[in-house]
Amino acid sequence: MAYLKIEHIDKVFERNGVKSEVLKDISLEIEQGEVISIIGHSGCGKSTLLNLIAGLTDITEGTIALGDAYVTAPGPDRAVVFQNHSLLPWLTVYDNVNLAVAKVFGSRKSKAERHEWIMHNLDLVQMGHAKDKRPAEISGGMKQRVGIARALAMEPKVLLLDEPFGALDALTRAHLQDAVMEIHERLGNTMIMITHDVDEAVLLSDRIVMMTNGPAARIGEVLEVPLGRVRKRLELAGDRTYLKCREAVLKFLYERHRFVEAA
Repeated sequence: MAYLKIEHIDKVFERNGVKSEVLKDISLEIEQGEVISIIGHSGCGKSTLLNLIAGLTDITEGTIALGDAYVTAPGPDRAVVFQNHSLLPWLTVYDNVNLAVAKVFGSRKSKAERHEWIMHNLDLVQMGHAKDKRPAEISGGMKQRVGIARALAMEPKVLLLDEPFGALDALTRAHLQDAVMEIHERLGNTMIMITHDVDEAVLLSDRIVMMTNGPAARIGEVLEVPLGRVRKRLELAGDRTYLKCREAVLKFLYERHRFVEAA
């Protein structure tokens, strides 16, 4: 049985009596420990699908099950990292992570255990040294590292990443991609990531879910990325399998975009 099972999902938004069908008949099975990227043009419902998995948006039709429980609301078993880090500016790095830890483990861990767990997760993203700084005192990439630490500190079954590196410069983005790969290597956690970046999708993913254009977007293709772990970006630059996967995604996106233009 799949770890996360998405079955025949439809999502329709209604405003002022006008209905807008965003997603149509989405089905996908994800195994424990997989890294999945969802890619597609703007407006194809990528973030809506992620929000449905997170329980932040109600499902119109269909079901999502994580393990033996159906997703009906937000929960700590599905932690989200947004493009905007969403840190509280008046709290330190430590206290921002502590918010999540206190919520999830307040009754299960002692104060000393919670402190150790917070520092463990900050160290995972190499931010332990900045625990007493406030968000205004650290860079954009460092803020995203803290956001990832806060999400991991909830010990989620699935880590959901909504274009987490989209607002960062290329070098910072590359460093954080490497950090995410290192975290996955150590934890073996299940990740679902929304991205517009083809190279990022191929570098990080076990499978790439390619969405058709909206409205009523569907899953157009699912591409297996048969690259071993651990992945080194410089070694992959000329790797035939990497280049073949990259070409397949670009071809899908280009053909879909051309179809929209022709229409």
